[in-house]
Amino acid sequence: MLWTRAAFLLAVLCASAPVAAAPAIEWRLENPFRFFTKPSDTEMHRASFLALGEAEARTPVLSVERALSERFHGEGWAAAVIDATCWEPERNRHVCRGRSDYINPKSHRIIASARGIAEAGIDCTWLTAPKAARLRGQSVTVPCDTAVILEIPYPAGARVTLEVGNVEVAQADVVIEDIFVVGIGDSFGSGEGNPDVPVRFSRERYVDYGRGERSAEYLGYPARVGNWREVGDKAFIESNPRWLDQACHRSLYSHQLRAALQLAIENPRRAVTYVGYACSGAEIVDGLFLRYKGHEWVPNPPDLSQISAVAQAQCDGRPAHDFDLPEAYHIGGRVPALKGGLVLRKCDPEHARKIDLILVSIGGNDVGFSRLVANAVLADQSVLRRVGGWFGQVHGFVEAAAQLDELDDRYKALNRALHNILHIPWGEADRVLLVSYPPLTLLEDGRTVCPNGRAGMTVASDFALSAEKAKDSMVAAERLDGIMQEASRQHGWTLVADHRKAFIGRSICAGWVDNALSSADDLRLPRWTGSEWVPLNPADWRAYVPRQRWFRTPNDAFMTGNFHVARSIMQKALPSNTVSWFQVLLASLYSGAFHPTAEGQAAMADAVVTEARRVLAKYEGRRRGR
Repeated sequence: MLWTRAAFLLAVLCASAPVAAAPAIEWRLENPFRFFTKPSDTEMHRASFLALGEAEARTPVLSVERALSERFHGEGWAAAVIDATCWEPERNRHVCRGRSDYINPKSHRIIASARGIAEAGIDCTWLTAPKAARLRGQSVTVPCDTAVILEIPYPAGARVTLEVGNVEVAQADVVIEDIFVVGIGDSFGSGEGNPDVPVRFSRERYVDYGRGERSAEYLGYPARVGNWREVGDKAFIESNPRWLDQACHRSLYSHQLRAALQLAIENPRRAVTYVGYACSGAEIVDGLFLRYKGHEWVPNPPDLSQISAVAQAQCDGRPAHDFDLPEAYHIGGRVPALKGGLVLRKCDPEHARKIDLILVSIGGNDVGFSRLVANAVLADQSVLRRVGGWFGQVHGFVEAAAQLDELDDRYKALNRALHNILHIPWGEADRVLLVSYPPLTLLEDGRTVCPNGRAGMTVASDFALSAEKAKDSMVAAERLDGIMQEASRQHGWTLVADHRKAFIGRSICAGWVDNALSSADDLRLPRWTGSEWVPLNPADWRAYVPRQRWFRTPNDAFMTGNFHVARSIMQKALPSNTVSWFQVLLASLYSGAFHPTAEGQAAMADAVVTEARRVLAKYEGRRRGR
């Protein structure tokens, strides 16, 4: 009997080592997080995840964030990724350059390798064919110790065959799991406070903002690098921080995106298609139901409400139709802003991509929680109290209580839209993950709030934390959390709240006001004294180093986002003698003060991932048939 060389080698492989495994095919997705267009960007996170120790892996997103912070020396990883994503800011759409099938993929690329063939000099031929088909498909011949990239049709999958010579030595049915994850909501969902490309400061230069109210002098502030001549000129504004979505201050550090990314990298055979529309300042009415133009002026603001934008994405290029149901969402007139003529986009059910998970962060702006924060941190004589605060009218607990009473109806309206407009099956409402807000001012004991003072808020004399008013805010926050719990129970949503415990002791005032053990935990703002910078040179500030506090203070926000507006705009809005120093308030407040840091967002993402795994496991096996 004549043996071919390949058959002979195969016999040797199988017989020479009785305990050795037979040849087999191993495979994983080349780029499981499809929102990143470069597989290397996803691999950066995946490799960091695989390198975690057992303890670190219990909080994988937070641990990866810290590992990447070290790798990028505290400057943040997102700046290297922001220009290679499936988001097109010019059109406010999820579009991938060079690929037209982002929402509904037609195929996925896998990395396949041969196991159990160790002999050098042997070539392997890889064949792919649609499942159950008799014809051969793609054919690639490479050395057996070399991995190969193969294109696998979706959703049908393919049979992958491995041959040595003309002898089949292994085969595998490769079917890709691709889940659709959607993120909607407000600034806590968008990642506010964590620009993808933060500002950088000069080592030598400083800037004076002049004299403010009550003769406060705004002198010796950190100055940006660049060739600008005066604060607010064209060159200065062009060096504002960059965001994935500038209008909404939506960031790659968002816990919604990070949770979706983690779900992709922890399972080598699961792809995640992610779309996110959370927008800083959004409410259920103005933002989710009605068009909201965002937190920052841009020439091309969002053109759809978030619900309509998701519906348009579900249609993936097909037209989503206007859907007018004036009586469906105002809940008997109790949500008057939704009464009469409400028009939303809706994708026909037969064309709409079904949502596996929808991550929701909403409710805080509906009850004016940011205005409560303003009430707690603005000095009684602050000009911001007279002009209405930076988020709208500053108000206290009484005003918030009235809005809290209305929140349940708003959640009820949202629930109807999620099922009727976005096609979440009524029996699968737990696919909606409502994420709680972390406590802002709680100290280590879990009861005491930050004391009176200006720790972390020395950027402007208008700021002074009142512990008494902070307690009022905490009471309102606890009531808000209770309403979110009840809404989740009533509507069958999944409430994500475990991260709230992790934030205790990591409040807005966590750190040192002098003699800090590390510059990262120093609560002071760098200032030029006339001879030196104290407490550090602003050029050495790093926005993304690990810190004890998981919230951006106004000082932190000034150093991270440093948002300013054009001088011409300021002159139209304010008297000329207040133009310069008012930029200081904008630079700290509109830059994300009182919002979670990247570490805080990562901790929130870990809590989301825990619940998401449970929901996905529950519906395992049903996904392909939906």
